[in-house]
Amino acid sequence: MNRLWIHFTLVIIGILLMMIIAPLFLGPFISSLQSERVANPVVEEFFQNMPPDERADLEQHIFGVVRGIILRTLIIVGVTGMIAGIILSRMLSAPLQALADGARAIAGRDMAHRVPVRGSVEMRVVAESFNEMAGQLERSEAVRRQLLADVAHELRNPIHVLRGNLQAILDGVYPLNEEEVSRLLGQTEHLAWLINDLHELSLAEVHQLPLHKQSMNLGELVKDVSATFQLLAVAQGVELRVELLGTPPVVEVDPDRVHQMLLNLLSNALRHTMAGGHIRVSVGTRAGQAEVAVSDDGAGISADQLSQVFDRFSRTDASRDRESGGAGLGLAIVKAIAETHGGNARAESAGPGRGSIFIVTLPIKGS
Repeated sequence: MNRLWIHFTLVIIGILLMMIIAPLFLGPFISSLQSERVANPVVEEFFQNMPPDERADLEQHIFGVVRGIILRTLIIVGVTGMIAGIILSRMLSAPLQALADGARAIAGRDMAHRVPVRGSVEMRVVAESFNEMAGQLERSEAVRRQLLADVAHELRNPIHVLRGNLQAILDGVYPLNEEEVSRLLGQTEHLAWLINDLHELSLAEVHQLPLHKQSMNLGELVKDVSATFQLLAVAQGVELRVELLGTPPVVEVDPDRVHQMLLNLLSNALRHTMAGGHIRVSVGTRAGQAEVAVSDDGAGISADQLSQVFDRFSRTDASRDRESGGAGLGLAIVKAIAETHGGNARAESAGPGRGSIFIVTLPIKGS
C-alpha cells in the first residue's frame, strides 16, 4: 500500500464518501426540525386515521425502500468513486513515477535516460527541466571522460620516456652522464608544468585561484611581456609588433597571473605563425573595458572550432599536436584567468590559413 497512486485513490474515495454520508447524518435532524414547523396536514391526517398495525407496516416499508435506495446509491457512488479515483490517481502519479525512475536511472549512470513529457502544465515543466538537467549531466560526463583520457595521455608520454631512459641507463645502454640527466630533468619539468597547469586551471574554474591585485598600466605590462618574445620571434622569422591604441588603461590585476596569460597568448601565436608572418599585440579600451588583442596571420581556425579553442586539451588543427609543443591547456588558462579577474576571452578567425585573433577584456580600475 505504499504506491502513490493507491494513496491518491483512497483520498479521493474518502472525500466522495464524506460528501455523501454527511448529508445523510444531517438530513434527519434538519427534517425533524422542519417537520415541526411545516407539517403536511393531509399526510398527517392520513397517518392518524390508519390502524396502528397498518401504519407501522407502511412506515417500515417506506424506511426499507429508503434504506435500499441509500444502499444502492452508496454502492454506485463508491464504485464510481473508486474507478474515478484510480484513473485520476494514475494520471497524477504516473509522471511522478516516471521522474522517480528517471532519477534512479541517472543515479545508475544511465545519462542517456529521458522521462516522457506529459501530465499537467506543472508536471510537463518539471519533466522538461529534468530532461534538460539529464542532458547537461550527459555532456558533463562526456567531457569528464575525455578529460581523464587526455590527462592520462599527457602524463603517459613523459613517464614512458623517463622509464625507458632509466631502464636503458640501468641496462648500460645509455651512460649516466650530464646530458642524459639533463634530458631526464626536462621530462620531470614537463610533468611538473602539466600538473601545475591542471591545478591552477581547476582553482580558476571554481573561482578559488588566489589573486594579489595591484594597479598596473596594462600597456607597460604588455610591452614587458612582448619584449621577452622578441628574440624568439626574430629567430623564427616572425615580426612581433606592439600597438597602444590611445592612452593605456589602468587595471587592478594580479601582475603574475596576467603575465602568465599574455605568455600563453604569445606562445600560441608564435606556435602557429610560419616564418615571414606577423604578430600584432594591441592594447586599448572598448565599451568601458580594457582590451588586449593578439592577432596573427598564421594557421587560422575553422568556424566550427572557434567555440572549442578555450577547452582543455583542445587542438583545432594538425599543427596543434603534442609533438609541436603544448598540452592544450594554455588557452584554457587564459580564459580562466580573465574570468577570475571579472573579464572574458574570445577568439575570432576568418578561417583556416587566414590567421586568428585572441581578445582578452579586463575591467578598468574604478569602473
